[in-house]
Amino acid sequence: MSQIPQASAERPVPTSADVARLAGVSRATVSYVLNGTSAVRISEATRLRVREAADELGYVPHAAARSLRSGSSRMVLLPASAVPVGPLYSKFFNEFQWALRHLDYTVVQYGSLGLAPDEAARAWAELRPVAVVALGAPQLTAAGTQLLRRSGAKAVITLAPQPVAGAHALAMDHSQVGRCAGSHLLERGHRRIGVVVPQEPGLEMFSEPRLAGVRAAVEGSGATVVPLELAYEEESAAALAGRWRTLGLDAVFAYNDEYAMLLMRALQDVGIDVPGECAVMGADDLMLGRLLRPRLSTVQLDMATGQHLAEFVDRVVRDPDGASERHDLMVARTVHREST
Repeated sequence: MSQIPQASAERPVPTSADVARLAGVSRATVSYVLNGTSAVRISEATRLRVREAADELGYVPHAAARSLRSGSSRMVLLPASAVPVGPLYSKFFNEFQWALRHLDYTVVQYGSLGLAPDEAARAWAELRPVAVVALGAPQLTAAGTQLLRRSGAKAVITLAPQPVAGAHALAMDHSQVGRCAGSHLLERGHRRIGVVVPQEPGLEMFSEPRLAGVRAAVEGSGATVVPLELAYEEESAAALAGRWRTLGLDAVFAYNDEYAMLLMRALQDVGIDVPGECAVMGADDLMLGRLLRPRLSTVQLDMATGQHLAEFVDRVVRDPDGASERHDLMVARTVHREST
């Protein structure tokens, strides 16, 4: 009978004591070096010896154990967005994460899809983050915020239409995007304005204020605003373009540049001249919009830098009992090009 070869025993997980023995230093020195502690003076030669020993053994500090010893973590939890985000927001989030990392925070993204707001807050609290920055995630409630605070979160920062008790607020007033678009189209002489309302779930937190902004911009002018449901699919755009002339519209604010490009192509495919028969406007000022013919008019969003937001998070962590702050993350302005 042939023997089944036994799997070799797994190598033991290296510890700080192993690193200390190999480097010829104390465990405290290993902790000071690998945790970046600057309060204790350690020679560069010793620091190098400790790092080389850690590399040789494959040792990394245990974040959870370090949090237990210090009473708090350096983890900033970013709940994954529950809605589709475009290139502009992706760039902002990437800058934000890089800036947090340079401030010596560990950034963890948490998938919260399908969780109710208070369920999500409980799941986040289990990880004991020092800060939670909820941008485009399940909306925090006062109860969820209180739970996170009790679990050790020093900063709870939310992006919400209304302030949440116990949380610092970040504001993105998307109604100003609609106001810019509506004012521009009105000034160009358009009086029958369609406004694309994406059918993708979750985007209503952006699309509804943008629609309201267009309506506010044309109020009292006699202009008509017509909401237009559109999915981000060629078939949906083709169906809308196919009945376009029955709508009697002379302009459309297409929510953002991506929906504007989708709809413009569909309108041109059925022979509708842009901007002669219908003006088209987007938002976000993406590079692809400038490469279209005609070039796409848009609403440019000047976002706060990721560095600015990271410094705000750090400030709140250091002074969690300080005065509540509200930060506006963007300013909108019109960019006129050939499509309007």
